[in-house]
Amino acid sequence: MAGIDDILNIIENQQKQTEQSIISAAEKKAAAIKKDGDEKAAKAYEEYIKRADEQADRDFENACKSADAEMKRRILACKVKCIDSVIDKTVLKLRNLPDKEYFALLERLAGRLIRKGEGVISLSEKDLKRVTADFEKNLNKIAEKSGGSISLSDIPADIDDGFVLSYGLISENCSFRAIMEADKDSVRDTAARVLFG
Repeated sequence: MAGIDDILNIIENQQKQTEQSIISAAEKKAAAIKKDGDEKAAKAYEEYIKRADEQADRDFENACKSADAEMKRRILACKVKCIDSVIDKTVLKLRNLPDKEYFALLERLAGRLIRKGEGVISLSEKDLKRVTADFEKNLNKIAEKSGGSISLSDIPADIDDGFVLSYGLISENCSFRAIMEADKDSVRDTAARVLFG
């Protein structure tokens, strides 16, 4: 019986060694798989963080550009509003000049446009009531230099200020607003230089 017990002990020891060998191999394999998984996870995490950082940088840069563009757009809108306000105030100031200065200004403006031929100048209803006595005479002095003449219409023009100069079927609206609109870009550029340097 002792021989059977020895054989059983040998088999049991061999079984324990085999189990131990299998467990040890499995633990090594599990450790290798875990290490490989940890390395892959760390690498994936680093790549994700790197992409997330790059995306965050792009998003921040785009947000800054967008905010900068919006700020510039608002500044420009404010400047345009300021310039338009100055133009409106200038037109109002010109419109409300004392009669003598107002009509002297109209004479200078008309002097640039008067040409050869018979012209007719039309004023607003308000200006017809306050026209200076020598306005038409002064315009004719200017017109004579070009070989023409000017007559003042007693029919009011549909304007608030300035005048309408007509030669036959051709008329030019020289109200202050029309003059500003015709040369809007130049007027705005000049106003911008004065206001904003």
